[in-house]
Amino acid sequence: MPRTDALLRDPRLAAAAGRLGERVVKAAIRQAQDRARSGGIPPERVPDTAVALLPATPGGLRPVINATGVLLHTNLGRAPLSEAARQAVAAAAGPTDVELDLASGVRARRGRSALAALADRVPAAGGVHVVNNGAAALILAATALAAGKEIVISRGEMVEIGDGFRLPDLLVSTGARLREVGTTNRTSAADYAAAIGPDTGFVLKVHPSNFRVTGFTRAAGTGELAALGVPVVVDIGSGLLAPHPGLPEEPDADTALRAGAALVTASGDKLLGGPQCGLLLGREDLVRELARHPLARALRVDKLTLAALEATLTGPPAPTATALTADPAALRHRADRLATALSGDGIDARAVESAATVGGGGAPGVTLDSAAVSLPEPYAAALRTGPVPVVGRLEAGRCLLDLRAVPPEDDTWLADAVRAARPAAGR
Repeated sequence: MPRTDALLRDPRLAAAAGRLGERVVKAAIRQAQDRARSGGIPPERVPDTAVALLPATPGGLRPVINATGVLLHTNLGRAPLSEAARQAVAAAAGPTDVELDLASGVRARRGRSALAALADRVPAAGGVHVVNNGAAALILAATALAAGKEIVISRGEMVEIGDGFRLPDLLVSTGARLREVGTTNRTSAADYAAAIGPDTGFVLKVHPSNFRVTGFTRAAGTGELAALGVPVVVDIGSGLLAPHPGLPEEPDADTALRAGAALVTASGDKLLGGPQCGLLLGREDLVRELARHPLARALRVDKLTLAALEATLTGPPAPTATALTADPAALRHRADRLATALSGDGIDARAVESAATVGGGGAPGVTLDSAAVSLPEPYAAALRTGPVPVVGRLEAGRCLLDLRAVPPEDDTWLADAVRAARPAAGR
């Protein structure tokens, strides 16, 4: 049996120790040695087996190709970062001036350039602040403005989102009391007005996010609520900063603020296309109060998030924006080309029309015309566990690889992944 110290001198494993760390390499060596001891491989195969067992990256997260047709797939990390954002993260990985004025040598506002970029994108906001996710933005607002007071909210907006997360539970945890008004399907401005009193902290308007109520419905607009004389907080959820022509019914921060919202909360890793963070936009005095609240320290973002956010705001269109506006004809052309190439290799691949969705709670009920490569069902599992994992979706007994969220430059990787998965798929 090859000794561990001898194996660590193997040039391939020695190089991997510098890239991945010696502990990771030793773990792979032990696994290979155990296989040899159990008779699974001959001892002379231990070095090659150890090399094969090494992970591709130092961390446990594996890059995947998102071919689900869901642009903002929560299980896949929602918005992929732009190349500009990735470069900004790499540049910020070492010491940075995140909280230092280099000219004067004194402490400066944390993340000031990222905050300035956010303010520039939302001119209607008197103040801006960033925390670590959308829920944190809302919990900071509730704690600072309504602890021990009432939050007036429509019964139709008492929502539950993914993984059993319930908005009412979050709000109550801050010490605020919820004053429910209206009914599930209809709530008017008069319902809110009747509930407002001396104990009101603010009125909360919540985008339903991942469901729609249709038919006999009524919801009070932000402008109607702003006329009631108390602060209105609007949780738009998906992070659209301004109206989008392709999503006319999706709420956005600029419109809500111009309609009179005192504060808007949103997520940065959804339609904005940036890193996970929570955005607070609104009246300068309220945002300053929230930013100076003791809880804000616990919810603050790190330098990597600030760097990625700024690059997303100031750089070229993020992958989410590109996928959202992709030309269906171009997607079909790509699907045809891929299916033809794979069919030439004897794989049962077909180009088909598909319907993609925004995901991440954005634009519920909206479908986006797309195109996909259709494969036999066994490819779904084989692709997920391949060297370059590809996540598609099952539909009508076939594995669909929807191309709307797949950048064109990844088509070669996608085709190679399908070819590599063929033995495991059995066809």
